[in-house]
Amino acid sequence: MSNRKHLLVAALAAAMSGSYGAVPRGIVAVRADTGDVKALIDGVNRAFDAFKAEHTKQLDAVKAGLPASDITAKVEKIGADLDSFQKALDEHSVKMASLEMGGAGGAKLRDAEYTDAFKAHVKKGEINAALNKGADEQGGYLTPVEWDRTIIDKLVLISPMRQLAQVQSVSKAGFSKLFNMRGTASGWVGEADARPQTATGTFKSLSFASGEIYANPAATQGILDDSEIDLETWLANEVQTEFARQEGIAFLSGDGENKPNGILTYVTGGANAAAHPLGAIGVVNSGAAAAVTSDGVLDLIYDLPSSFTANARFTMNRNTQRDIRKLKDGQGNYLWQPSYVAGQPATLAGYPVTEVPDMPDVAANSTPVLFGDFKQSYLIVDRMGVRVLRDPYTAKPYVLFYTTKRVGGGLLNPEPMRAMKIAVDA
Repeated sequence: MSNRKHLLVAALAAAMSGSYGAVPRGIVAVRADTGDVKALIDGVNRAFDAFKAEHTKQLDAVKAGLPASDITAKVEKIGADLDSFQKALDEHSVKMASLEMGGAGGAKLRDAEYTDAFKAHVKKGEINAALNKGADEQGGYLTPVEWDRTIIDKLVLISPMRQLAQVQSVSKAGFSKLFNMRGTASGWVGEADARPQTATGTFKSLSFASGEIYANPAATQGILDDSEIDLETWLANEVQTEFARQEGIAFLSGDGENKPNGILTYVTGGANAAAHPLGAIGVVNSGAAAAVTSDGVLDLIYDLPSSFTANARFTMNRNTQRDIRKLKDGQGNYLWQPSYVAGQPATLAGYPVTEVPDMPDVAANSTPVLFGDFKQSYLIVDRMGVRVLRDPYTAKPYVLFYTTKRVGGGLLNPEPMRAMKIAVDA
């Protein structure tokens, strides 16, 4: 087994024995020395089989009017264990992607001279005026190409919306897109007939709101002087954690005030329902006043035009997945199915499911589920360049690293997306 695989399995073993809770009885946890990713997948499938068996007993007891509290508790326990396995499997996929993104070590830096100058600035506050791409009088630096790329790569790995949506890098302050509103007319004519002028299509533009996102980590001057830490790695980790937290909220529900417009605001009835030239994201009712139903899931799928289903997927938070996992079709088959291949997500009615923690919970009139092709639906706009301002004065003896990046986002096209609203069908 390769060193890379050993590291991945070890990480999974640590996760399974720590933060992910107890392993279901009778299921062997992955071990760092002899384990294999297949064991984790088998664990997911065994836990789901146990969940289905106990859930069936629970339903039978309820129908027969028998006490079901013990069975219900067992179902909830198995469901929690299944969540643990699925989460560990998902994180395995993220770690694998992270290693792949890292690429081969020892690659030559694209801007080695500037990278050295940036490191000197971070450590000692030195500024090389000939190399500084920032503002000399502010002590600011634009980060090196490799460092900027590292932050973006990490954001992609931990921000689900960056994994799903289309990302556009721009060098200007704003970004707008033209939309063809159609209207071009045509007609049939004979060989010698006149060809009068026909109607011409029209265009409308849409600007994508953006804002400045920031992080402000600190380190003591002593640590910087003694080089006890890898400065670039430390800064990148601090920045990406804060950026990802803020972005995750903004890409879903941002109001456009110094931040992106979130995709949920474009849903019919939302704040931006009338903002897009092509209209709002369509809504499909769940079929119940306070719950998701099997019919509601199928209605959501079939309301999306077939031309957009090839790359369609569901997004929801973990609480919603827990409720949806209990749904069956008319033949008693569960709509939710666990992953059978490492790196592949669980599916709902045959379509991939991506967990997005900031999605709403199931509640009356909420929209806890989105379904569609996210790359065609939502656009994230990155203003190229991350700026770092070194501040050794404000919080002595700490040196603050005020780090900023401009990010925008908005609805690209409402047609490839549908939202489920928790409501009774009209």
